[in-house]
Amino acid sequence: MIDGDYDAALDTADRLARAWLGGLAERRVGPATSADEIHELIDGPVPDDPTDPSAVLEELAGAIDAGLAATGSGRYYGFVNGGTLPAALGADWLVSTWDQNTPFAGPYPGAAAFEEVAGRWVRELLELPDRAAVGFTTGAQMANTTCLAAARHRVLAAHDHDVEHLGLAGAPAVQVMVGTERHSTIDRSLRLIGLGRAATRLVPADGEGRMIAGALEEALAGSDQPTIVCAQAGNVNGGAFDPLAEIVAVVEARRAERPVNDIWVHVDGAFGIWVRVSPSHRDLVRGVEGADSWATDAHKWLNTPYDCGLAIVADPASLRRSMALRADYLPSEEAVVGDPSDRSPESSRRARALVVWAALRSLGRTGLADVVDRCCDRAAEFADQLAAVEGVEVLHHEINQLVVGFADPDGLDDDGHTDRVLQHIQRDGTCFMTGTRWHEQAAVRISVSNWRTDPADVQRSVAAIAAAHGR
Repeated sequence: MIDGDYDAALDTADRLARAWLGGLAERRVGPATSADEIHELIDGPVPDDPTDPSAVLEELAGAIDAGLAATGSGRYYGFVNGGTLPAALGADWLVSTWDQNTPFAGPYPGAAAFEEVAGRWVRELLELPDRAAVGFTTGAQMANTTCLAAARHRVLAAHDHDVEHLGLAGAPAVQVMVGTERHSTIDRSLRLIGLGRAATRLVPADGEGRMIAGALEEALAGSDQPTIVCAQAGNVNGGAFDPLAEIVAVVEARRAERPVNDIWVHVDGAFGIWVRVSPSHRDLVRGVEGADSWATDAHKWLNTPYDCGLAIVADPASLRRSMALRADYLPSEEAVVGDPSDRSPESSRRARALVVWAALRSLGRTGLADVVDRCCDRAAEFADQLAAVEGVEVLHHEINQLVVGFADPDGLDDDGHTDRVLQHIQRDGTCFMTGTRWHEQAAVRISVSNWRTDPADVQRSVAAIAAAHGR
């Protein structure tokens, strides 16, 4: 017999969750064990008999604890992870409780209405075209894929090829112009929509990772193929932004020379596009509104729980044509709100837009700008304090991203020393960050994306990094 007592299970979950949140300030930031060790701890045959739900939750929390990264800590700087805002976390709990599957507006009107409003708020905050449609995905990987599918539709439709009906067989060859410093998810997205590596044409980037607009102009001038241009707002290593206004101007000039409009500009703005809300940093994305599509994450700088991405497409018809799901047994909503399934590829999808709505409702325009500015301020403090440590070099710093290198005190192997410093930092647990390479040099990435990170977190982290370097 299944135990149907929700109260006891939720009380246990609430107690465990509060203990986790209450301990973030002092908890080691990186995991204390490996996946293999946890696997060995929990592996075993399927249980024969039911177990009390509260006991299950206690067992779950106890077994996984050492394998958890404290991503909500103000000293977690790995990848580009945000924390979780209180309103967003509360909304996420309710989303799981209500358990709405949200591809269609008819059976799930509440979720669809909030998705429409949350999408419009994002569009307004980022100052993107009013006509743009917004789809909610698991993250920027699927947001990029969704936007690029819409792009594929449009550039081939310009040549009278219906890719949704015919596929790519017999289609004009599509080329995709990408910067050499693009994020790897762009490559995967292109594979998922049938445009492999052979379709990509690399556009040189400058020393900080920005696509060179003049090089793009030269590449476009020598080609008449249907073309998708992928630009970037926020390099995952150093934070650099492609010159979006120049890129858009180059594309518009080339469009004017061609008989059909078969060039599409997509912007991968997984985290960087959110600087649009900051008066201090918005110039970095000047001209972004001139693109045709944009991908971003809410679980980065908006600080919602994982997983939540947004695909934004200026031409709703191209998005609907590439995504729409129709069958006799499925409802179809033609009203203002429309069906969410017309804007993203997932048929089973939790109501993640409610979490975005809650985050934006709690922050407001000024609160979100403050989150962005504070993260950038903390990154600047990192850069200043690390630069003062002998043998530490800030290789690049822009907005909330830093790339740092470490000189071997013995002058023998800087790369090896940098790797050892990173390993020691991660073992120590005071803070957490990840490694990378910058201009063929081993380096450490520091990404400040959490609303909780304060000056004391920076000072404590710098002390731990300096100690690892000195060791």
